[in-house]
Amino acid sequence: MRLTFLGTGSAMPVPDRVQAGLLLERGDRSLLVDCGSGVLHRLADTEVGYEGVSTVLLTHHHLDHVADVLPLLKARWLAGEEHLEVVGPAGTKSLLDGLLSVHDYLDGRVDLSVREVGPTDFSLAGFDVSATEMTHSMDCLAYRFADPDADGSAGDVVFSGDGEAAASLANFADGAAVLAHDCSFPDDVDVATHPTPSQLGDVLAGHDIGRVYLTHLYPHTEGRHEEMLDSIRSRYDGDVRFAHDGLSVEIEP
Repeated sequence: MRLTFLGTGSAMPVPDRVQAGLLLERGDRSLLVDCGSGVLHRLADTEVGYEGVSTVLLTHHHLDHVADVLPLLKARWLAGEEHLEVVGPAGTKSLLDGLLSVHDYLDGRVDLSVREVGPTDFSLAGFDVSATEMTHSMDCLAYRFADPDADGSAGDVVFSGDGEAAASLANFADGAAVLAHDCSFPDDVDVATHPTPSQLGDVLAGHDIGRVYLTHLYPHTEGRHEEMLDSIRSRYDGDVRFAHDGLSVEIEP
């Protein structure tokens, strides 16, 4: 399985980070997880391209995670692609219906299917997926992705979406090869519904995760990466790194 960080930024743009988006690949299957502003352009710079992504999985409906969904639909239509599947938490159908009511010339241009999921297990685009709820300012799901052909769960990838540091999420990610987790602000920023490094380190302590990548980074984190890593590492002794746009990781069980 390959994981590519298309967008590692947040709702406050910085020049080198676009908004949230991950690309998962397994053989000839691909899955886009979240599709914030700028993700479509990052996707166009991959071998898969937007032509090769027919399924989008949303963690939640904040604009920095969904802004490029309709541009993706339009790009696929103009490229001659005929299908797009959008999957996400409750309200995903209303989201797409609302977008298409504004941009009604796109309605019917591709065969659009929409599916809503909850905190459960399901299959999607060649991946086995488990979902769990996050604590955020709106309904938000974290996902764990497994290769159906792999032996065991040591090659799994977990993406937190947005949300507070939580013991439930740390337990959900235990044993995975990679956890990509929201770490929006340094410790001295008073924030709710996003974790600071010390909060994240506290909940990860004692868990076995191959590597943790920090993402969803606000401008407040610029120039403070080492300080943030030190804060996590003082509580959690695993491998923790910052993600960046374009980072691609091959995941072996």
